[in-house]
Amino acid sequence: MERNELNDLLAFAAVARERSFTRAAAILGMSPSALSHAMRGLEERLGVRLLSRTTRSVAPTEPGERLLQSLNPALANIESGLEALAEWRDNPSGTVRITTFAYAARMVLLPKLPAFLLANPDVRVEVNIDDGLTDIVTAGFDAGIRLGEAVAKDMVAVKLGPDLRTVVVGTPSYFERYPPPLTPYDLERHACIGYRLTTSGGLLPWEFEKDGKEINIRTSGPLVANDGDLPAAAVRAGVGLGYIMEHDVAEEIAAGTLVQVLKDWCPSYPGFHLYHPSRRQSPPALRALIASLKVG
Repeated sequence: MERNELNDLLAFAAVARERSFTRAAAILGMSPSALSHAMRGLEERLGVRLLSRTTRSVAPTEPGERLLQSLNPALANIESGLEALAEWRDNPSGTVRITTFAYAARMVLLPKLPAFLLANPDVRVEVNIDDGLTDIVTAGFDAGIRLGEAVAKDMVAVKLGPDLRTVVVGTPSYFERYPPPLTPYDLERHACIGYRLTTSGGLLPWEFEKDGKEINIRTSGPLVANDGDLPAAAVRAGVGLGYIMEHDVAEEIAAGTLVQVLKDWCPSYPGFHLYHPSRRQSPPALRALIASLKVG
């Protein structure tokens, strides 16, 4: 394989991963027009269209996806070899790509990531916010941050925080209008503020457990949003009941401005974990990031 051919395949992988000529060009250090020209040349030489282009987006075609799946293991091996050289450097270096969801990014990365970047100027971190359970190997991520129960068994998982609990709350004024629910099934008669998952488009179910019995309730109410701040504001205004992380409302429950219900049905569950493939040796930059994020 000629050197130009290899460069074009690397460029194709960047475009397919980023879904953007502009972002891929910035990573590769070239202009978007030059990158687009290179991709057209690669497609002409291979005799197949690899990328589907519109005025607003770019995505791999089916043959492009197949090529990307073939390239990913080889690219991962190349990256591992380059990262191994970083062992000889005094400071961690390289790029760490992480996928997580918005709440985890706010709770785990926001407090600690800026200080990590200042302390490690040769490390570049890319964070992808995604509600879905992304396959980090296939998608080319170095690590993910999810709730412990969502981490695949074949991954190395590092605990990043305490166990969590999601609670059902409403204002005293709301409960002046409606009697508190005694079981999750009573929620059918209540105004419940919903959260729509941005990736799948589905409504987040309200999950409960008691005496080994698990119940998922599909609620309904006057507001559904795919941003957590707006539903929380509606709950605090007395519009309806909310299904909210206990950490975010603990002070208000203690002060009495919010009332918690269905306590016996809301057990704790494993908190945030960073997970990555079970390689014998993780990249130095990833190890440094894990050390800065983990508990204790």
